[in-house]
Amino acid sequence: MSGRKRIVLWGTGVVGSMVLREILRHPRFELAGVGVSNPDKVGVDAGDLCGEPKTGVLATNSIDELIALRPDAVVHYGPTAAKADDNIRVIGAFLRAGIDVCSTAMTPWVWPGMAQVPDVWRDPITEACAAGGASCFTTGIDPGFANDLFPMTLMGLCGEVQSVRASELLDYTDYEGDYEFEMGIGHPPEFKALLEYPDVLIMAWGPTVPMIAAAVGIELDTITTTWEKWVTPTDRPSAKGVIEAGTVAAIRFTVNGVFRGREVITLEHVNRIGRDAAPEWPTGTRDDVYRVDIVGSPSISQETSFSFTDAGPGRTPAVAGCLATGMRALNAVPAVNDLPPGWVTALDLPLVPGVGTIR
Repeated sequence: MSGRKRIVLWGTGVVGSMVLREILRHPRFELAGVGVSNPDKVGVDAGDLCGEPKTGVLATNSIDELIALRPDAVVHYGPTAAKADDNIRVIGAFLRAGIDVCSTAMTPWVWPGMAQVPDVWRDPITEACAAGGASCFTTGIDPGFANDLFPMTLMGLCGEVQSVRASELLDYTDYEGDYEFEMGIGHPPEFKALLEYPDVLIMAWGPTVPMIAAAVGIELDTITTTWEKWVTPTDRPSAKGVIEAGTVAAIRFTVNGVFRGREVITLEHVNRIGRDAAPEWPTGTRDDVYRVDIVGSPSISQETSFSFTDAGPGRTPAVAGCLATGMRALNAVPAVNDLPPGWVTALDLPLVPGVGTIR
C-alpha cells in the first residue's frame, strides 16, 4: 500500500505495547522509532517490547533522537494526567518540532476548551502547536469515543433528543489500573476519593459533556455530579488483592449537563469488583459494556463490548478496550495530518474507517 505513515510510538505499557505489535503488522503504518521513559527499556528492540521478532528499531528515551527521525506523527501512550508535567514536556517537544501527536494520556484534552482544564495544562500545548505548525489529538474510550463519537453519531439519527446517557458498566475484578485512591475502591466508605470532588470529576471524566452540548448547539446552564458507594459484606478477590468486607467494592457516579433546568447529557460509570456487586445498579445485557441510551424521536439504545477471540492470561474485556483506545489514536493519524495546526477533537475528524484493517 502506498502512502504509508512513518510513526514514532511513545510509551510501551499495556496500551502502547499492544499498539506497537499492530503497527509492525499493519500495511498503512511503518515504525520509525520507539520512545520510553523507563531506563530499563532503553536499547531494547521494539519486537522484544511487544513479543514480536526483532525489528532493528531500538527504544530510546531521547526526544531529540526521535524528532530527528522526522516521522509523520507520534502516537503517545504516556501516563495519565496525574503526571501532566511529563506529558506536556514530551508532547510539547514533538509539537514544537512540527510533528503531529495523537495521544491517549491527558483525557481532559478530549475537549481542551472545557472551563475546568487548567491554563497550565492547556496553554503550553496551544503555544507548541502554533510554534511548530502541528496538531494535537487526544482520545480515549471513556472519556473518548464511547461517550463522544458513539452518542453524537446516534443523535444524528434523531429529530429530537430529550436526553442522552452514555454509561460505562464494567467489572473491575481483573482490572489492574488505578482505582484505589481515585475511586476509593478497597477503602472504608468514609474515605473520600479524589474523583468525589466535583471539579476533579468533571475535569477528569466529563469533557465530552460540554463537547456534546457544543456539537448540538446549546449552552449548558451548569454541570453537576453524583457519587454513590456500595460496601461489600464479604471479602472479594481481585487482580490487585482482596477487597475486604466492610470496604467499598463498587462505585457509581454521573456527570450531568443541565440545560433549561433539566439534565439532558449524562455520563455514568458503574464499576464493580464482582458482577454481583451492587445488584440494584445498572448492568448491560452483556458483561462489561459501554452503553448509550437516547430518549427522543426515535429513542435509541446501543451497547458495545470488547473482547479477544484468542483467550489467554490478561486477555480480558478491559484490556481489549485498551487496545481499541490505542488503535483509535493510531488510525486517526492520516486525518490529523490533513488538518490545520492546533487542537483536534472528535468534532474535527472525518470518519476514520480503519484503512488497511481488512487484509
